[in-house]
Amino acid sequence: MAEVPESPSRKVIPFKVSEETREGYVQNIIDAFGRATDDQKQRGRGWYQTAHDLANLISDGNVREGAGVIAALSANKSWRENERLARSAYTDGPSGHTRDNIAKVERIIMGTDPEDVLPMSAKTGHFFRCILDPEDPDPVVIDRHAHDIAVGEVFGNDHRGLESKQRYALLAHCYREAGLRLEEIPSVIQAVTWVAHTEGLAGVGSRPKKR
Repeated sequence: MAEVPESPSRKVIPFKVSEETREGYVQNIIDAFGRATDDQKQRGRGWYQTAHDLANLISDGNVREGAGVIAALSANKSWRENERLARSAYTDGPSGHTRDNIAKVERIIMGTDPEDVLPMSAKTGHFFRCILDPEDPDPVVIDRHAHDIAVGEVFGNDHRGLESKQRYALLAHCYREAGLRLEEIPSVIQAVTWVAHTEGLAGVGSRPKKR
């Protein structure tokens, strides 16, 4: 994907597309998975299990709570920063994020179920579910990179419209369909392609800076 040139002011994709366009998105995902190296596939397959283990560790065994805290602190943060903020939320109190997200973390730590706090139909809610159960075949994290992989274009800083439930659902469906064809759960398809795509963009062979 790194070789795709960026162009300014792209319009968001429609959330109602033809079967041909939908099939193109699915094939883009399958092709991206096929381009991943064995190492990238190994790391992608273990990505959510690693996050699950972190949730278990920081919450002293309350994985559901820990997953909620991690997810609530994930927006616009690198994984390294997300991890640091989640750990710090338990040792020093939540900080380093927007007032709204800090309030969500406080509610979760005080005992409110994450599903009553997080936007469950959006990226954050899907991220929570993937961390909570890495084997869950339903949730798919559609961030800017997952979007670009499916669409086949690098949008850079352009708006993608992922706040639209219909657009999110369209892309999540495409990852689920790719998973069926590749006989992998959708979160694995997303994680593997995400690792390969972002490392290609960064020109590095290690975990990328941004999620």
